[in-house]
Amino acid sequence: MIPASEALQRLRDGNRRFVSSLGSSQVTLNLARGVDLKMDQLPFAIVIGCSDARVPAEIVFDQGLGDLFVIRVAGNIVSPSQIGSVEFAASRFGTRLVVVMGHSQCGAVRATIEELQQPAENQSPNLRAIVDRVKPSVIPLLSKRQQLRDVENLMEYAVRSNVSFAVAHLKHSSAVLEKLIANDGVRIVGAEYSLETGEVDFFDVDMMS
Repeated sequence: MIPASEALQRLRDGNRRFVSSLGSSQVTLNLARGVDLKMDQLPFAIVIGCSDARVPAEIVFDQGLGDLFVIRVAGNIVSPSQIGSVEFAASRFGTRLVVVMGHSQCGAVRATIEELQQPAENQSPNLRAIVDRVKPSVIPLLSKRQQLRDVENLMEYAVRSNVSFAVAHLKHSSAVLEKLIANDGVRIVGAEYSLETGEVDFFDVDMMS
């Protein structure tokens, strides 16, 4: 079993390798790690990430098959199915690190800001379900709009706020995860991937030893 602190360091190291290879012809995904994939998987980290095609967690962290348990959904939102998936992986595989990873220029966050500023008519109820999950993290920022320079500045704050909201929701909406955090060393942290640089910035890691 890999401790959360070691798992986080692996992700940081992998992201550094990814960033250093950007712009070269060497950007490849090492899918084979000498792992017998017929055996049970043993992912060292769980990643809840956005469905955006530009943010594949395995590539961003330079990891291979069997290394990460990845849950992807637009806006990296946390709903019961995502919580259940995290509970499953943390309990079944002993994975001790959970990362909620947003990214710059997130379309789901932008759609939420637009919806709050000018509600759309006849919006798909399925799309609205995603927007409604993002809203609680964005609404407080709109009241501070005068302090923010422009829409893009608002986006920057909203992306990170959305991640922090999801982290808090995971920590406090599941009795299973609360027990694993208290007794078994599970840690849940936030992260933001920059489409512009390829770098991942981790935050909400104050409890990480």
